[in-house]
Amino acid sequence: MRRAGLAGLHRRRRQRTTVPDPNAAARPDLALRGFQPDPQATGTRWCGDITYVPTGEGWLYLATVIDIASCRVVGWATADHLRTELVADALRAACRQRRPSGPVIFHSDRGCQYTSREFAYLAIQFNIQLSVGRTGQCWDNALAESFFATIKRELIDTRTWPSRAAAHSAIFEWIESWYNIRRLHSSLGYRSPAEYETILAA
Repeated sequence: MRRAGLAGLHRRRRQRTTVPDPNAAARPDLALRGFQPDPQATGTRWCGDITYVPTGEGWLYLATVIDIASCRVVGWATADHLRTELVADALRAACRQRRPSGPVIFHSDRGCQYTSREFAYLAIQFNIQLSVGRTGQCWDNALAESFFATIKRELIDTRTWPSRAAAHSAIFEWIESWYNIRRLHSSLGYRSPAEYETILAA
């Protein structure tokens, strides 16, 4: 491989993003691993998580909010920190874009950002019911985990990022111009999330 100028792909150094708060209030799991698209549930069940992007300036953290019914990323935010403000910004972005008329379930892991009082107060303001999976069970938030595996494979791990601004700009283009609009999903009958939602609306 060396003589041919080839190099194998390898996983990057792992950065821990889920830090449970032992004093957090108990919350139920309202998703129960139900992450299959549901034409009757668009805008009623969301999930989210945090991942990281290595850059020349240090880590950039990405928080997302995904509509479970259509796999569409309806809100996201980036920051150079892991404070609650990051996930709160992603949830606010989702609420601005979707403007839910009824209660919405938002499912996440048990990270301290998602179980904080600040996030709970924000959820109350937007009529959102918070749901959490079990500690250490990636399948309890499978859709969010699958999205991060996809964006890392197709974008984040394909090159080096000289700055946080460069990574943010690329993430914006990938989510808003590719993933939501054009990328086909087998779970949606090989349609993009936008096309799937358009068909449902019609």
